[in-house]
Amino acid sequence: MLQLLRIAFGFIFAVLSCGLFLAWGFFRAGHPETDPIAFATMVGSGLVGASVVGATALAPAAVAIAVAEAARLRSFLFHVGAAGLIAFAVWTLGAETPDTAFRPGSAVALAAGFIAGGIYWLIAGRTSGCWFGGKGVEQRDRPKGA
Repeated sequence: MLQLLRIAFGFIFAVLSCGLFLAWGFFRAGHPETDPIAFATMVGSGLVGASVVGATALAPAAVAIAVAEAARLRSFLFHVGAAGLIAFAVWTLGAETPDTAFRPGSAVALAAGFIAGGIYWLIAGRTSGCWFGGKGVEQRDRPKGA
């Protein structure tokens, strides 16, 4: 049950970090004391962007999370790579740019996905598959005599 809460909160915070990263890059708002209106606009659009990102990435992220949980994949690289791949795939859907290899902004979408994957790993990915029993993170890191 605890792992389900970690998964839910991990996805929520991953999506929030992705939306705020994209909004920060778009607005490039400075410190809240220097320009509070630009900062508030950045945070507000980041929250709206997070809801759009969350709705768009929910299905592919659910598949990646299910694979990670079933296979007990706790690797940082798996979670960051899967989130980056999902972000890139969502970004390139419907792109009509036959002139270039990648749609403009692809690097930013990848970076946002990597950040989201890192946040998810911190909250829930490190303990993927812990409900199957066996050695969890807490048991594996403890000395044998303790």
